[in-house]
Amino acid sequence: MSVTEPAINQLRVGLPSGSLQEPTFDLFSKAGFNISRSTRSYKPAVDDLELVIRVLRAQEISSYVEGGFLDCGLTGKDWIANNRSDVVVLAEMTFSKVSSKSTKWVIAVPEDSPIRTVADLQGKHIATEAVALTEAYLAENGVKARVEFSWGATEVKVPDLVDAIVDVTETGSSLRANNLRVLAEIMESSPQFIANHAAMKDAWKRRKIETMVMLLKGAFAARDKVGLKMNLPQGKLADLLKALPALRNPTIAHLTTPDWVAVETIIDESVVREIIPRLKELGAEGIIEYPLNKVVY
Repeated sequence: MSVTEPAINQLRVGLPSGSLQEPTFDLFSKAGFNISRSTRSYKPAVDDLELVIRVLRAQEISSYVEGGFLDCGLTGKDWIANNRSDVVVLAEMTFSKVSSKSTKWVIAVPEDSPIRTVADLQGKHIATEAVALTEAYLAENGVKARVEFSWGATEVKVPDLVDAIVDVTETGSSLRANNLRVLAEIMESSPQFIANHAAMKDAWKRRKIETMVMLLKGAFAARDKVGLKMNLPQGKLADLLKALPALRNPTIAHLTTPDWVAVETIIDESVVREIIPRLKELGAEGIIEYPLNKVVY
């Protein structure tokens, strides 16, 4: 007689493919969830039996979360808006494929185009992947134009095929390379962690989701930061604290050596090369810099 294994609760999580996949997997890894890196798998393994990961296009994730096919997921604010998805937004984490800045959806036209304002788009032909987002923006500005879906390489379609495009940009380099100028900005977008309304009403799923979000936010908060430890004569503590750009008030502990203290804090990694020599000048010894995986507030 065989023994039936008890069913375990599982959470279905959607993560974006494409340019956001690697930084998203890195974030999950720092949060404590190690996902297999096979580039061909849309069902990657993860070292948590309570999670089922699905790698999908960011454009689709919010629709699947709203429909209940996924319990939660990470996708762009732009695609949530474009899909008009009714979901619970639990966190926003600003990162992209090349930087820690948000991306922007912009209307762009050729440099020599006679189109100078949004009003000039009246009756024009526009290509974009974010059709609903574009139509909503034009409607808000009282403009009627023909908006068609673009399957990609949108920036090369003007001026031969369309009058203008609406595309996402991080640095603007692709637009400049194609001799385009920005006419208007439609919205800024960053990745958001979202959940299905029904999933948030389920006690087990809600707890699992909230725990995951806490760890992800902690991992995100630790990006570009490091920890510093040092020992210091207590008499020089006041001067050191004035020079230390601490994230929060540093931790100070007395040592067994009389009149010495240990100081520990978190700072931006970008200032370490400047602050360590200064700390040394102020009398700090045994300075240790260490990486961080999570900072949970």
